[in-house]
Amino acid sequence: MNKTFIDEDSLSVWEVFKRGGISSKLSFIIMGFSNFANKQLIKGSLFLISEILFLLTFVIQVIPAIKGLLTLGVKTQGVEEKVVDGISMQVPIAGDNSMLLLIFGLAAVIFCAVFIYVYWCSLKSCRKLYLLNQAGECAPSFWTDFKTLANGRFHMTLMSIPLIGILLFTILPLIYMICLAFTSYDHNHLPPKHLFDWVGLANFGEIFSGRMSSTFFPILTWTLIWAVFATVTNFFFGIVLALLINAKGLRGKKVWRTLFVITMAVPQFVSLLIMRNLLHDAGPINALLQQLHLINAPLPFLSDGLWAKFSIIFVNMWVGIPVTMLIATGIIMNLPAEQIEAAEIDGANKFQIFKSITFPQILLIMTPTLIQQFIGNINNFNVIFLLTGGGPTSSEYYQAGQTDLLVTWLYKLTVQAADYNLASVIGILIFVLSAVFSLLAYTRTKSYKEGSAA
Repeated sequence: MNKTFIDEDSLSVWEVFKRGGISSKLSFIIMGFSNFANKQLIKGSLFLISEILFLLTFVIQVIPAIKGLLTLGVKTQGVEEKVVDGISMQVPIAGDNSMLLLIFGLAAVIFCAVFIYVYWCSLKSCRKLYLLNQAGECAPSFWTDFKTLANGRFHMTLMSIPLIGILLFTILPLIYMICLAFTSYDHNHLPPKHLFDWVGLANFGEIFSGRMSSTFFPILTWTLIWAVFATVTNFFFGIVLALLINAKGLRGKKVWRTLFVITMAVPQFVSLLIMRNLLHDAGPINALLQQLHLINAPLPFLSDGLWAKFSIIFVNMWVGIPVTMLIATGIIMNLPAEQIEAAEIDGANKFQIFKSITFPQILLIMTPTLIQQFIGNINNFNVIFLLTGGGPTSSEYYQAGQTDLLVTWLYKLTVQAADYNLASVIGILIFVLSAVFSLLAYTRTKSYKEGSAA
């Protein structure tokens, strides 16, 4: 009897169900049945045990968890009066915890998704056995499959370990945070004493058109202004500084470069705290200016909204320019000398050489870095929080100051106000803003297009 070989990729599991025998059909209901029929006892037992455990867990844990995920609790924690030995006492009554119900419900959904993948693996195993039978070959033993996982697919075996950690410590908390944006989890609905519920898109409406809009849009505007100026100033002055240090005829280039890099050697938070003390209303800078009779009253470097914004941008230049200087220095030192010499022979001046040769090369290489710095500045928590703490305060804003970014406002909504639903909405908006800008900007850069063409 002639056996024909069928390509595994061209045969779907549904076709195996239609063409296969009773063992293949039962494998869709009883996991591992086809493995048992082909004497793969250990592999079939693992599939069967996983199905049994899932069914038991589904009935005992998953169904109540899914129900809790949908309702987020129906019984509020409270107290009731009880008379014990003629004495009236307040006895606490246990209630539902909406936060735990949400977490357990999401964990149940992920558990079901993992089982679906295991079930799909059992169907693929059934398809492989069907193809081996059609080709007249014997089914591999458990040890043969194990050696495949330990050798040819060893990378997949190793990846399964961190994958479990990613599911538990990254995917689950991320989905949990996103779900909070669609609930009423705020300072008035803190579990376990109170329950919170699903509210749909109400929190987004609150941010865009409700009472929070008067805070959100000014902070969003300042966040974008800050990100643009912080990125552009560091880029421009970093290049200027690199050009000056690498200019021909300058002596002690290494010394100058080392002096400017010292700011990078000092931890950023130390530099920021030092600058905060220096720029304080009663700080050394104001004291020195008053002693020199240059000012009559302290300058509000950090206590006035407009002054504070300029001060933040200036301090960020202090800690950020050396980074751009080092990158630009590396680019300048590796520019093709032949092009520059040819331009000089043709009579081009230094500005023309910079405009036509130096700057385009720097921009081509640093464009991805600029995009990264812009996104980093949108989420630059340290500079704002350590310099001004988001202040000065404003009565027009909810839980925010005049120099707060979206990310520092998110922090205050979480830690100070306990409005986790609004903080979650802000987190989602920051992610969307960063992701959309990164994709649109990066895919339109010349460096990306040249890399794709190559």
